[in-house]
Amino acid sequence: MAGYIARRLLQAIPVLLGTTFLIYFMVFAMPGDPIVALFGDKTPPPQVLEQLRERYNLDQPFIVQYFIFLGNIFRGDLGTSFSGQPVSDILVTTFPVTLRLALMAVFIEMVAGITIGLISGLRKGGIFDASALVVSLILISLPIFVIAFVAQYIFGIQLGWFRTTVGPGAPTQDLILPAIVLASISFAQIVRLTRSSVLETESQDFVRTAASKGLARRRIVPVHILRNSLIPVVTYLAVDFGVLMVGATVTEGIFNVPGVGRTLYQAIIRGEGPTVVAFVTVMVLIYLVVNLLVDLLYAVLDPRIRYAK
Repeated sequence: MAGYIARRLLQAIPVLLGTTFLIYFMVFAMPGDPIVALFGDKTPPPQVLEQLRERYNLDQPFIVQYFIFLGNIFRGDLGTSFSGQPVSDILVTTFPVTLRLALMAVFIEMVAGITIGLISGLRKGGIFDASALVVSLILISLPIFVIAFVAQYIFGIQLGWFRTTVGPGAPTQDLILPAIVLASISFAQIVRLTRSSVLETESQDFVRTAASKGLARRRIVPVHILRNSLIPVVTYLAVDFGVLMVGATVTEGIFNVPGVGRTLYQAIIRGEGPTVVAFVTVMVLIYLVVNLLVDLLYAVLDPRIRYAK
């Protein structure tokens, strides 16, 4: 197990380097001068522009800028935004909000999606199964901003169950509705994935053997069917968690959530390369760690899976 973890950590190094290089290249290869854009319609003195370019190393060749960035990352320095605020301070403010939102969304889609998918698979062809497939198809077909606006109107304005926008400090109760919206599409995917996995597992020989030995249905379903059906679902949840951490821009914008997605979008609009690259680097690290933990979880879900020493 230790050898497997060591190999995965070594494999993460070129992934991290390649990802940061591509992001850095795409951000800083964009046309236009972000320093000039800071002043809007005003024309600053050339000396001021030169000082700012030197401060942010924009006067250096691209490859030199990239290696300076890597050196700062290894020292724990995420850089400084064009507004003069350390990127680490921005991340400390926004990351916990997005983390709470993502965990709430993953919890909702995991509990609801796996439960409905399991029941749908066990009752294939029934009314519940048909209804679950129709609802999941509708959710997959709708864009996330449509779901968000409908949820705001129905649950926020008409019923008054939730606030339509997140208040100062992003209290947990204000994040419930955005989390439900954020989880809706992934919930539909998990329902279908769990259903198909349950149907496949239910037809396996070890399930029929357990039934022929006289094991109770309440023992067969959770231990033999559900447990062995969760590997593809867990894989999807791991990928989805990474997507939610950095891809909740639309939902955070609609509900005014002061998280990573909205901040990242605003940084892209303003051309703040250091903020964009630093945020994406941290998200890549989180994504790699989550995928490693999920790979280790496979052996817990399926005892037949073992990692070579």
